[in-house]
Amino acid sequence: MIARKKLPLFCLFVFAFACQKIAKPPDIAVQYEIAPQPPRAGTTTIDVRLTDKNGVPVGGARVDLEGNMSHAGMAPVNGEAKEIETGKYRGTLQLTMAGDWIVLVHIALPDGQKLQRQIEINGVR
Repeated sequence: MIARKKLPLFCLFVFAFACQKIAKPPDIAVQYEIAPQPPRAGTTTIDVRLTDKNGVPVGGARVDLEGNMSHAGMAPVNGEAKEIETGKYRGTLQLTMAGDWIVLVHIALPDGQKLQRQIEINGVR
């Protein structure tokens, strides 16, 4: 008898979650350029371009940069990329030492959707 009382509640729970719309990740192309080339320890400029599926620049986003060494034990370095023209964002990171770096690009689109991309900067001198 107890099992029957729990069944309708369980069905309601499953129905509620099954009917939720699953958010599709945004169809945004992320391109980047790094300067200087070849990369060196010190101030590194990262330009990020955002375009939609039709190639139209995506403006008004918030773009944050997080640099991490590829090995454990180093504190991350952070920076914000500011929009310098529609769909083009520029930020700097202080790469504190030579080696291989991984930069996480955290993007918050104007409609609230979020995405992340990873950039590998190998062989920083």
